[in-house]
Amino acid sequence: MERMSRQRGKMTRRHLLSAAALIPALRASGQTAGPEGFRAYTESPRLFLRQARLRLLRRERERRSLRWDQFEALWGGGAEFPEFGWTAALRYQLAQDEAAGRQAVAWATGRAGAPGASLSDSVTRQLAIVADWCEPLLSAADKAAIYPRLQRAMASMPSTLAEARTKTLAAIVLSEARQADSEKALREVYEKFWLGTFVSGIHSGKLHVSNADANALLELMHAFRDNLNFDLRDGLSKWYRDYGLTHILAHYPEPFPASENEYRIPADPQIDKRGPDVTKAALSRAAELAMVAYDANAAETQLLQGFLMNDRFLMRGTLGITYELMWANPYQPGLSYYHVPLVAHDAVGGELFVRSSWEDDAQWLGFFGGQLQLFANGEVAQVDPQASHEPMDVQEATVFFANKATKFMVPARKPQPAPVSDNAGENAPPEPEAVDDVFIIGLESKRRYHVEVDGEGMLEAASDTGGIIYLPGLPAGAQVRFGKPPVTG
Repeated sequence: MERMSRQRGKMTRRHLLSAAALIPALRASGQTAGPEGFRAYTESPRLFLRQARLRLLRRERERRSLRWDQFEALWGGGAEFPEFGWTAALRYQLAQDEAAGRQAVAWATGRAGAPGASLSDSVTRQLAIVADWCEPLLSAADKAAIYPRLQRAMASMPSTLAEARTKTLAAIVLSEARQADSEKALREVYEKFWLGTFVSGIHSGKLHVSNADANALLELMHAFRDNLNFDLRDGLSKWYRDYGLTHILAHYPEPFPASENEYRIPADPQIDKRGPDVTKAALSRAAELAMVAYDANAAETQLLQGFLMNDRFLMRGTLGITYELMWANPYQPGLSYYHVPLVAHDAVGGELFVRSSWEDDAQWLGFFGGQLQLFANGEVAQVDPQASHEPMDVQEATVFFANKATKFMVPARKPQPAPVSDNAGENAPPEPEAVDDVFIIGLESKRRYHVEVDGEGMLEAASDTGGIIYLPGLPAGAQVRFGKPPVTG
């Protein structure tokens, strides 16, 4: 019944893009001057647990929600949590369970105080969360063990999103104990990493945020907004506006049945070597939950919420349940993800994802990081985008390979049904023309090309950073020719 109702409500990509009421444009892009300052004046808990969210989470415990009961069952059963520090600290905050808080502190001091210990970014992130959330329980000796490790992270120069996130968390936790160093670190994250590395890397196409990496991005964004009252989306509005929907499309269609729950597996360049990675899948879903929490009112976010609120994908394992409990809001309304376009083209990053339907047995094409993958019949195939191939016709779009061919024909496409008239067809509009979205891949990056479509003359199109040209709404059967314009002067 649910699937039938979804099918009846399905919209095509072109219909969706014209439905301004469903996905209104976000604010116009433009770089702001940055935060007014880099002093974090907030009170503990500073990281992620703003008062409204903390109240919501404590109510979840009182209501014995599905997520809380699963968390409680694992905790009470003595399950081993792979990220024990922040798991125990979250329990301390939600249940006001001092014993759990002291366990979190003992874990943190044990990890931080180990002689010569080389701490991973994941462990340092947890040290920051424990130091913040369990601050009332920290003794002077506890701080003496934990703070030097956080200072080391705060003084480092990040090169990845995860490192920038952890440096930010450490700086916020030490905003009172090491005020000047904290402000300097947060300024470095914003000016040197965010503007100098991340934003410029996104715009140049040299940097891509995979689904599994997005959780670090969202934690960084939450930390800046909650403590510096600054939205890091400024300057990236076009890219981020589309990122949530691109994130949805960047999953293989067929779910993976793990022992604890089903997972949607994100597009992975290593999948042919390692198989489905449930840790990456868990972090991908965690990022989606955090994305909804960051801006619950955006229409794109409501579509993402519809994608998330299916209990078969609720993370019930010892890694995922903490993220699930932390970020999920089952009371937030969502729109059916069956309204999400079946094509996601990231023109900024030069990536493309296409699927034939929202069914689990759909065909799927993904072009990301210069790699092309095709999913069909439960298998992922690696395809060389530079080799000669037949066009790939995937429902709402056709992908052409430009290595040698310079002329294509748009395939026949069944036209969309015309709206039914209230006057028994007397004034029914004419049936719309069958059209197709065309993507040409395998081109040189950011290069101008002459494109000629039958009946429309010559036009000039530029490939994006991934070497993709997008030609929207071409009529079925049209001939498309393209080539590099001649060099002049």
